[in-house]
Amino acid sequence: MKYRKLGRSDLTVSEIALGSWLTYGGGVPRERAEACVRAAFDAGINFIDTANVYALGAAESFLGEVLRDVPRDRYVLATKVYFPMSPQDSGLSAHQIEKQLEASLRRLRVDHVDLYQCHRYDPRTPLEETLAALTRAVEQGKTRYVGFSEWSPEQIRAALALPGARFVSSQPQYSLLWRAPEAEVFPLCAGEGIGQIVWSPLAQGVLSGKYRPGEPPPPDSRMASPQMGGFLAGRFDDRVLAGVQRLGAIAAERGLTLPQLALAWVLRRPEVSAAIIGASRPEQVTENARASGVALDDAVLARIDAALG
Repeated sequence: MKYRKLGRSDLTVSEIALGSWLTYGGGVPRERAEACVRAAFDAGINFIDTANVYALGAAESFLGEVLRDVPRDRYVLATKVYFPMSPQDSGLSAHQIEKQLEASLRRLRVDHVDLYQCHRYDPRTPLEETLAALTRAVEQGKTRYVGFSEWSPEQIRAALALPGARFVSSQPQYSLLWRAPEAEVFPLCAGEGIGQIVWSPLAQGVLSGKYRPGEPPPPDSRMASPQMGGFLAGRFDDRVLAGVQRLGAIAAERGLTLPQLALAWVLRRPEVSAAIIGASRPEQVTENARASGVALDDAVLARIDAALG
């Protein structure tokens, strides 16, 4: 496993991070979820990303239980705040940040997290109020650093213009099939010492190669689920799926799996500090972790783009 600095912080994180959306705390049986966390540590993964809203707190509670006997300095722990925990509890007001951070710390069984992230931008709360609350959380030792997820360049610039705690991380969606952050977010953040922690680097499993053009999705896949199927089906048509199948040959020539190729492609960017993987089986964790350190030359990158059209 290779490691990178997270932005201007002093956090050193594994290139592959273990996420917990749609998996731990409900989506994956407890025994298998615990095996995934063990496999992550065995593979050298030290970065664990979660959020209060994942399984409405159950993901944090699971991690708090499974990590309670792991030395705190052995892992970097990140969580998030914004999405509704109840009809009355959402957003980035000072009250919500204080309330939700305290609740996250209780569930995670720690006295601080290493990174506390704004899960989205809150247009209903003055940005000054949000930044002041995050600054207090840092000063109180409840989080070491703060970050954001899916903020626009304009929102990022507005936050950087305010006094207080400085953001060290950005968490955008980024993959071979979704490259939008390259245009503005990556260069803006690079100039400000903000590292990228990218989510969905495998495009919710589409870049695993499991979805084939002209065929129904596997019954146990995310595309077949009521929760995710509509979201994915609207974005990945047969043309895209055919391109993904062509990537398989490129990966095989290099002795890689398709997910490893996709993760190595994401990690080729120096702006990316880590790529978050979701795993329902420990062997997935082990396989994906092997993408760390894989270098793709210009010829391979050109073939990848050609395969996807």
